Amino acid sequence: MTSPKEVSRLLADCGDGNQAAFNQLLPLVYDELHRLASSYMSHERPDHTLQTTALVNEAYLLLADQRNARWQNRVHFFAVAAKVMRQILIDHARRRTRAKRGGNQTRLSLDEAAILSDERAADLLALDEALTKLAGVDARKSRVVELRFFSGLTIEEVAEVLKVNPKTVARDWAMARAWIHRELSTAETIND
Repeated sequence: MTSPKEVSRLLADCGDGNQAAFNQLLPLVYDELHRLASSYMSHERPDHTLQTTALVNEAYLLLADQRNARWQNRVHFFAVAAKVMRQILIDHARRRTRAKRGGNQTRLSLDEAAILSDERAADLLALDEALTKLAGVDARKSRVVELRFFSGLTIEEVAEVLKVNPKTVARDWAMARAWIHRELSTAETIND
């Protein structure tokens, strides 16, 4: 098992432009990236056109394309990787929704987001829209949701990434969930 310090060292070398370090990194982080992608894909329909391995590969290519990125540590790397995977899935959902010319879009609560399926692609877009609005109101709370919900990071890991106290993260998490729930409920009422 590779130590987090070894991964952090390789990430620092990558930030210095060492492509060989990035090539060494893939085998060390692949299993965790695959686990993260599996978590995302478990919320999608079984016949989703994007498979777990393809999601990992696409995310890794996008991460590798970020030359001279200054990775703080492995937690930061996986937080960014999760954000990249989320964006890949959102872009995929947008393409599907666009292809269907809108279809019947329904709204999604944060708690319901764990059971995404083909019919719920529009719901993922609604959640993304709510997160974007939240970012306009309070960027840190939006980032907390992104790191907790989409990245699966613990309160302590989110605190490490954001460089704040874990109690602050816990408060932000609770407030953000309530804000998003209200936002999605309001949007659902308007669309009914």
